[in-house]
Amino acid sequence: MDPVYLDHAATTPLRAEVRAAMEPYLGDRFGNASSLHRWGREARSALDQARAEVAEAIGARPSEVHFVRGGTESDNLALIGSWLAQRDGSSSRAVVVSSIEHSAVLDAAVHLETAEGANVLRLAVSPTDGLDVASLLDILRSGPALVSVMWVNNETGMTLPVERVAELSREHGAVVHTDAAQAVGKVPVSVADTPVDLLTATGHKINGPKGTGILFVREGTPITPLLFGGGQERRRRPGTEDVAGAVGFATALRLAIEEQEATADRLAKLRSDFERRLRQAIPDLRVNCGDAHRSPHVSSVGLAVADGAAFLAALDLEGIAASGGSACHSGAHRSSHVLSALYGSDDRLATIRFSFGIGTTEAETRRAVDVTAQLAARFATPA
Repeated sequence: MDPVYLDHAATTPLRAEVRAAMEPYLGDRFGNASSLHRWGREARSALDQARAEVAEAIGARPSEVHFVRGGTESDNLALIGSWLAQRDGSSSRAVVVSSIEHSAVLDAAVHLETAEGANVLRLAVSPTDGLDVASLLDILRSGPALVSVMWVNNETGMTLPVERVAELSREHGAVVHTDAAQAVGKVPVSVADTPVDLLTATGHKINGPKGTGILFVREGTPITPLLFGGGQERRRRPGTEDVAGAVGFATALRLAIEEQEATADRLAKLRSDFERRLRQAIPDLRVNCGDAHRSPHVSSVGLAVADGAAFLAALDLEGIAASGGSACHSGAHRSSHVLSALYGSDDRLATIRFSFGIGTTEAETRRAVDVTAQLAARFATPA
C-alpha cells in the first residue's frame, strides 16, 4: 500500500504553486538584490514584493518583516538580539519562557543565562489549564522582562494564550516574542490584532521551502544583530538575500493564510474522527492535552508500550510516518521536556505524534488507526 505521511508538524511537502513561483529565481533571474544593474533590480523587485505579501498576510508593515534562514535563527535573533539591545549592564531584566517552548527558544534562553547572566524564569504549563498566566503577571510586576511564549506547541498542538500574554506584557513595558512556526496557516495569526513585538515563522511548516523564515520586528523594538558584514534586512540580518526562498515563503504563507479557515475545519474533523477511533481501539490511550484548546493539525497520544522508538520504527515499516514526543535511551523511556513539563518526568507512556496537512485524507487517517491499534497490542507494556 502507498505510504502515509502523518508528520506535517516536522516538515511539509513543497506546494506546486510555491515551486512554480520560485523557479524563475533559481534560473535566469539569478541576480543579487543588492546589485544596481537590471539583474539586481529584478531580484530587488521580487524581494520587495515578497516582503509586502508577507506583511499583508500577517497584518504587518513591510519594513517590519525580516527574512532569515528559518525558525531557529529567527528565535535566536529575537531573544538574544532583543536582550543585547536592551541590557543595562546588569541582569535585572528577566527572560521569561514557557516550560514547553521549542529548543530554539529554550537554548537561546540558556545561552543568555550562562553567557550574559540573565535571570531566566520558566512558566509552568498544565495539560488542561494551559499557561500559568498568574505567575507571569507576578514576574511582570517585579521588573523589566523579555517574554517568549509560543503560539502553538509543536509536540502537542496546545495553543497558548499569546494575545493575553502580549496584552499583559505591553501593560508592564515588557518585550514579547512568540514562536508562531506551528500556528501560521493553522490558526488565525495577525500582529495587527495581537500586540506581540517579535514573531517567528518558517517556510517548511507551511508547504514552503526549507531554510526560509521571517522575524517580524514591530516598529520601535530594538534588536542587535547577531551577524555582521552587510546592510541587508535593515542591518539586522546581513548577507546576500535568498530571493527564491523569500518568494517561495511569501507564496506559501499567502496560500496558507487564504486557506486557513477551510483547512482548519477539515483537519479538525479528520482529527476528531481519528482520535475517536483510536480511543475505541485502544481504551487506555491518552490524548495529550486533549482537554485543552489545540491547533487542528496535531494529535499527540500516549501509549502504554514498552519501547516508543521501536514502536515508531514499526509504524514506519508499515508505511506510516509519525514522530515521537519522547525518546528511549539505553532501554529506559524518558519523556521529552514538553511531556515532562505537562505530565511529570516519571510518566511511563510513550508519546506518538501524528500531524496532518493539506494532503491528508480520511482513508489515510483510518489506516493509521488500524495499524496503530495492531502495534499497540504487540508492543504493550508487560503487566
